[in-house]
Amino acid sequence: MHSASRRRQAEALLASGMTLSACARLCGVARSTLRTWRDGGLTPRASECPRCADVPLHPEVYAALLGYYLGDGCLSQARRCWTLRITCDATYPAIITEVRRLVELTHPSAATHLVPAPGCVVVQKAWTHWTCVLPQHGPGPKHGRPIVLEDWQRVIVEAHPAPFLRGLFHSDGSRVHNRVHRLVAGELRHYVYPRWQFSNRSADIRELCCWALDLVDVPWRRSNRHHISVSTRAGVARLDGLIGLKQ
Repeated sequence: MHSASRRRQAEALLASGMTLSACARLCGVARSTLRTWRDGGLTPRASECPRCADVPLHPEVYAALLGYYLGDGCLSQARRCWTLRITCDATYPAIITEVRRLVELTHPSAATHLVPAPGCVVVQKAWTHWTCVLPQHGPGPKHGRPIVLEDWQRVIVEAHPAPFLRGLFHSDGSRVHNRVHRLVAGELRHYVYPRWQFSNRSADIRELCCWALDLVDVPWRRSNRHHISVSTRAGVARLDGLIGLKQ
């Protein structure tokens, strides 16, 4: 595949009125390729990579997909491509539908498969460019290697932290109810209050979750080594409004 700069150069030359033959000689691109670019409006095909073609990703879609990938996703190398797999709890059909929608919007070509497994559904899709849009891939489990966002990813999350948090909490998070028993004026009273918990073995991913919570002014605390909690009434209400309940 030709580089994004080569494609932009050809676009400018053809737009200026240069013939296909002259442009082919100057750019080193076949006439048939130039004709396809010209007739297709010189926009990347759906099968092409937006990162390689220097086309902006849809920021809200990407932020959510990144959160789901960091929570419960992985990339597996096949013979000629990569396969993205995001494991979803089968009891939350709306989340399965959303993950499928995010994957298809990011890579519209080819089929998206729903693979049933015990207690879950795996949303998977093959593409040669998954490592371009999800560069956190590496050998071994995510908690055994550094997980650092690239600058362009940080810009997207900083602008759209809520979808990123939705991906994280709807994959590796839960909304639970704490039950507290207190003696008040000699009477034992029972209190129930909700809280959100995010659990991940990767310290880097937990730090990204805390960073995104700070971006939306949601107070959090570390419950233990692997858990981040949002437990204040205002914090839970705000997070509910930003990411919605798991369904």
